[in-house]
Amino acid sequence: MTPQRMMFWQIDLVWLFYLLAALATALFLAGMAAHVLVWKKNAGSLKVPFSKEALERMVLDSFLGRRILHGEPAAGLMHLLIFWGFLSLFIGTTVLAVHHYIVAFLTGTTYLIFSVAMEIAGLMLLAGLLWALVRRYVQRVPRLERRLEDAIVPLWLLVVGLSGFLLEGLRLSYEQPAWGGWSFAGGWAGALFSASASEAAYPAVWWGHTLLSLSLIAVIPFTKLFHVLGAPAAVYFEGIKEPAALDIEEAGQFDLGDTVFFDACMRCGRCVAVCPSAGAKEPFAPRDFIQAMRRSLWQTHSSFGDVRFLSRAEKSDVDQNFWYCTTCRACLEVCPIYGASFEAVTRKRVLAVEEGTQVPKLLNQTLEKLAKYDNPWESSKGQRDAWAKDLNPPDLTKRGVEADLCYFVGCTTSFDDTARGIARSLTKILQTTGASFGILGKKEPCCGDIARRVGELGLFQEQQEKCLELFDRYGITEVVTSSPHCFHTFRNDYPDAPFRARHYTLLLREMLEQGQLRFREQPKTTVTYHDPCYLGRYNRIFDEPREVIRAIPGLSLVEMAHHREDSLCCGGGGGRMWQDLTGEVKMSEIRIREAEATGAKILVTACPLCRIMLEDARKAAGLNETLQVMDLNELVLQALEGVDAEAPGA
Repeated sequence: MTPQRMMFWQIDLVWLFYLLAALATALFLAGMAAHVLVWKKNAGSLKVPFSKEALERMVLDSFLGRRILHGEPAAGLMHLLIFWGFLSLFIGTTVLAVHHYIVAFLTGTTYLIFSVAMEIAGLMLLAGLLWALVRRYVQRVPRLERRLEDAIVPLWLLVVGLSGFLLEGLRLSYEQPAWGGWSFAGGWAGALFSASASEAAYPAVWWGHTLLSLSLIAVIPFTKLFHVLGAPAAVYFEGIKEPAALDIEEAGQFDLGDTVFFDACMRCGRCVAVCPSAGAKEPFAPRDFIQAMRRSLWQTHSSFGDVRFLSRAEKSDVDQNFWYCTTCRACLEVCPIYGASFEAVTRKRVLAVEEGTQVPKLLNQTLEKLAKYDNPWESSKGQRDAWAKDLNPPDLTKRGVEADLCYFVGCTTSFDDTARGIARSLTKILQTTGASFGILGKKEPCCGDIARRVGELGLFQEQQEKCLELFDRYGITEVVTSSPHCFHTFRNDYPDAPFRARHYTLLLREMLEQGQLRFREQPKTTVTYHDPCYLGRYNRIFDEPREVIRAIPGLSLVEMAHHREDSLCCGGGGGRMWQDLTGEVKMSEIRIREAEATGAKILVTACPLCRIMLEDARKAAGLNETLQVMDLNELVLQALEGVDAEAPGA
């Protein structure tokens, strides 16, 4: 007898199956239509441009698991087993339908190969599901939630898979075909039953498996299983995203990509595991914020409210905890679908500032100070160049003064006592090497970074215009900054800027290559380096500061447990420096303990905010005698030949 599959063996009322299949399909399509309608209402348009590069990214990340395997191979492999097991079985079911209704081709060797493939796919699915349940409920991986839906969905899939093998086994047990060994997993299940028992049980098991399978298809859009469709779409949208000029009218609106991401989020918790706010036990976690935003959008744009029936009762308010976000970008580094939670937070902040109802009091005062005095620190403009006393760097705003390079000092480096040492050190380095540079003195405005990060976009545009006008007036085309925040703002938030902005670490690296930095031997010391978020994760500048450190003879660089892309935030970004927000422990204290654990004597960073936060944490931790915090400028100046170094922070 030729190997083949008998369809609807022992099954009566086949018309009922078709009716149920039609109903399941209708529910599935209705759920998909509801998603599309909400997306259109929220984003205003469903226009999606085609991008070959985005499509390639979607295939690599969604179907081949490139992104999901990154950083956590065990979880990635588990996901791939479930994904490919489920997808292969779905494809197999479609192939069976084609065989039965269109053209019969699953016979002989073709059927045997198909049968083996389906057995393997089913075992992959079961293995992945069991692994997922063990991770969540036995190992109890901290980042994973344990809600009702988190148990129902995998158990539902598990029962579907097991009943499928049982169904196959009952049929084989009764037929006893010569090729039964090719359906090895089904054969194992069928060995438990006699031929007569199999014949009697088959119809009930078939209908049970059918009802479970069809209902599973029907509820995909109404549960977290929507992720299987939403995730590839979210990855594609990330691939077509392009930097655009700031539009105040649209900056507070969630676009189509944002909305798809909200629906595609699987609540895997990878963002929570790396979020510095969550790590400090503060009342904020990216996953919670995204889920709250998703429910809020559905309640706003759907007449039926949230379609996810297993989580409709959950809290949907978006409270003021989004101000805890440091915008450090760590969530984007690990999200399997490139979910930029911090960008969604910034959009929400824009709305909060526009409404004026959810802005913290201290932050409001800071923004008022920025608008009036051109800095968020002091009620004064006259002290901006006080750090330069006795150094006398050329002032580019003075008549007749010209230079190749403008040193944009920045607000924090100009006004904070600790950070001023960074400005003084870089100035001495530039003077010693004979660089042609100057500063803007008292006329230097704020670049607008803090206004941009907290959502005060009107104020940001005002500061942007001041900077562009000043640079144009004095013919400035080359800018170097002390702060990664100023550097990032100039480089990424100023559209078509007519000048080149660099962070000082890039300048030091260039000077090192050109032989302008000559270091004297230092006492043998172990140092560790803290990657600032806006220098590292945002602008991928990881190697340059490390190369400068390694070039100093006598210093040995060791890495902290979290470094480079995985670095921990100091807690000063995203406007946090000017807010009174705390958790069970400060982020900077967590970081300083990591530095202490390396055995290093010096903790080096390259950001004034990090310098301030880590210095305060060092004092609070009582590490005054064992660990020193320095900016890279201060370290370089200390090692530079022919220069008398200042005390850090002087």
